Amino acid sequence: MIKHPEQRVAVFIDTQNMYYSARNLFNARVNFKSIVEDAVAGRKLIRAIAYVVRTKTGEERPFFEALKGAGIETKEKELQIYAGGVKKADWDVGIAVDAVKLADKVDAIVLVSGDGDFAPLMEYLSGVKGCLIEAMSFRETTSSKLVEVVDEFTDLSQHKERYLMKIGEIRSGTTADTRNDTRSSGKRRGTKSAPRKAEEETESTIYPIITPWNE
Repeated sequence: MIKHPEQRVAVFIDTQNMYYSARNLFNARVNFKSIVEDAVAGRKLIRAIAYVVRTKTGEERPFFEALKGAGIETKEKELQIYAGGVKKADWDVGIAVDAVKLADKVDAIVLVSGDGDFAPLMEYLSGVKGCLIEAMSFRETTSSKLVEVVDEFTDLSQHKERYLMKIGEIRSGTTADTRNDTRSSGKRRGTKSAPRKAEEETESTIYPIITPWNE
């Protein structure tokens, strides 16, 4: 697929899909900043939006702030808890609506998700709106139908060193953290006392987002 600097790009991030894929496959976190950089690929970024879920405890807030610090907008939806303890926080419709709204203002749309429910949306954006359609996700948890319909698919599993971070690892605002080497970011400034059980994680009830930014 041909890409050129004048193409306008919008990036839509299905945050929960990506989070759980990385967690379940690799016990790691996603480096969303690197994903957006490669999604844009030197073109003109119009919007990069991450769709997230908030809880009443607000434990996810540091994660949301980290996304914003990386230049990624966030759209938040409150977790709904129904009778019997059933929890619901689905952004599929919201992502689809925003993609359709922006389709006339961009040349390419990049979906960061492996959810096959988005395949009809991508077909619409290509066939009706005339957009280039791209997807980025981990192939192991990506719908084959989604891979088939897009113009370009990036398998994040092929470059884990760029798109994943170990639990407890911290990346700075730049892609490569100068506190360490060019690929891995500096870990917390360690002490020689007993370690705190793999960087004691802060987790929320719906979205056990690890928030090791609280240094």
